Amino acid sequence: MPIYEYQCKSCCHCFEYLSLSADDTAPVCPQCACPDVEKLMSAGCFRANGIPKGSGGFDSKTACRPSG
Repeated sequence: MPIYEYQCKSCCHCFEYLSLSADDTAPVCPQCACPDVEKLMSAGCFRANGIPKGSGGFDSKTACRPSG
């Protein structure tokens, strides 16, 4: 179940939406209830080679941070 990021075209609020199926329609803005939202392109998180063993793959300098 992918999580998509959307931005409201009315109030510019960014939010995440968990899609339960491929046939889901776009959600409404949770802030202003406007149905006119746009799906955003988001960067994925990944673990690059070179992260020290024992760190669990987490490096606070390179960790992905949620927007908003």
